[in-house]
Amino acid sequence: MKTLVLSSAAAADSTPAAPGSPDSVGSLRQFLTVLHRCNPVLSGAGWLHVALLAGALLLLPFDDRMVTGLNVWFKPLKFAVSDLIYLWTLGWLLAHLPAAAQRTVRYISWGVAVSMVVEILVIFLQAARGTTSHFNVGTPLDGILFGVMGLFIMLNTALLFWALGLMLRHRPVGSTAYVWGMRLGLIVFLAGSAIGGSMISHLGHTIGGADGGAGLPGLGWSTRYGDLRAAHFLGLHALQVLPLFGWLLTRYFPHLAVQGQRLGILSFTLLYTSGVAWLYWHALQGLPLWHVS
Repeated sequence: MKTLVLSSAAAADSTPAAPGSPDSVGSLRQFLTVLHRCNPVLSGAGWLHVALLAGALLLLPFDDRMVTGLNVWFKPLKFAVSDLIYLWTLGWLLAHLPAAAQRTVRYISWGVAVSMVVEILVIFLQAARGTTSHFNVGTPLDGILFGVMGLFIMLNTALLFWALGLMLRHRPVGSTAYVWGMRLGLIVFLAGSAIGGSMISHLGHTIGGADGGAGLPGLGWSTRYGDLRAAHFLGLHALQVLPLFGWLLTRYFPHLAVQGQRLGILSFTLLYTSGVAWLYWHALQGLPLWHVS
């Protein structure tokens, strides 16, 4: 795996290229080409999700079965998109690490790729069977599949702690704000993952009612009860939002001193994390994000 050269100078506070930005890759095609060259494992796992996403889209209009109030292929479609974004984001961020860390990056990449592929295949298998994948222990087979999926999600979480250690030990390429955006993004992502563990302890994501029923369009979050998925969603997407904010801070305030960059990204992270915490607390009270009678 080759280390990605993100800027003409790898100075400690040089402005990094942003994922998908015109300045860095010129086009989505070039971005994907660079990503594949830097991390073919996570890139390839992402393309497998693209294929599964296409399959779910094709099946959606021809299958009228419903699971927890939604079309049976809605959840596989949603998870395929989510996992795809995660895999390609992680591959891009890990490519910022120096050559000395890239052997470890390969191990992490293989573990994450296998974990995500196992998860998505279980989700698709359960959809094909006409049942739900998460929190389903209704039969021995369902319980085994849920357990396998949970085991690999735990592996993925452990690997992200390893990735965070690498990010703290080795300084990635980029400005202070961008580098700390990557590091803090991983930390908040792990907090969002812990909310997923809270769902497992509840054997569901709805607080105050059963999973399913009326939900927000496109998201499915309950409009009648508390739903832990909102906090989970915001926490996980810190992996994209915080590095992007760090990059934007450097791009639009290029003369900002190192201390100012650090203060800016830390302040934004505190605000973002407060939003995650509020959504989690709000859901635990059994209150929906948006109430519909």
